[in-house]
Amino acid sequence: MPPIAGTPTCQLHHLGYSISGFMHVVTDDGQELDILPDSVYEIPSGHDAWVVGDEPWVTLEWTSARVFGVAADGPGERILATVLFTDIVDSTKRAVELGDERWKELLGRHDAHVRRQLERFHGREVNTTGDGFLAWFDGPARAIRCATAIRDALRGLGLEVRAGVHTGEIELRDDDISGIAVHVAARVAAAAAAGEVLVSRIVVDLVAGSGLGFTARGEHAFKGVPGEWGLFAVEG
Repeated sequence: MPPIAGTPTCQLHHLGYSISGFMHVVTDDGQELDILPDSVYEIPSGHDAWVVGDEPWVTLEWTSARVFGVAADGPGERILATVLFTDIVDSTKRAVELGDERWKELLGRHDAHVRRQLERFHGREVNTTGDGFLAWFDGPARAIRCATAIRDALRGLGLEVRAGVHTGEIELRDDDISGIAVHVAARVAAAAAAGEVLVSRIVVDLVAGSGLGFTARGEHAFKGVPGEWGLFAVEG
């Protein structure tokens, strides 16, 4: 499965109902889970799993099953995901101040910090934008915590970033993602101030009870996207 998934273990979140068969799951942090017949299950991202015994494992899944195991040359698949954009504030000014070589070195350290946090919070890097990152997650709370961790880590390098988070349907195709949700996330990030993590209203609704706090930043109109979008800044 790694050659198809592109990762050593499955990085998708699964929620479903086991009809028959016996599945054993081992997560990346060493926890083990047995999924028995006639049971509802939830498997976090970052895991390996295999069928125990000769009876086939038959399941009905509400999330992730239709995208895991799709080969790179297969058709695009639409899934519900949380998209994160990050961007270095005043990057052009810093590049001029530092010069090409020192700026290139600082960008390399920036990229390493961001990738460390993406790995920590099980985010999937899509691409870099020169001075920022595009990534997606299987849950909004995890994306928010990753964004704030990136912001805090990069302050140690003397860099301020802005970040935007939005949840919606995206299309997976090869190593890229597309869809209105991606455009909205980019516009949310562009509306953020230095050091700010902005999220859309739907993200706030989805993480109710998570302990995350938000401050309203008003309604915004995004070019090319219909309607007004309520934005909220992550507190703390």
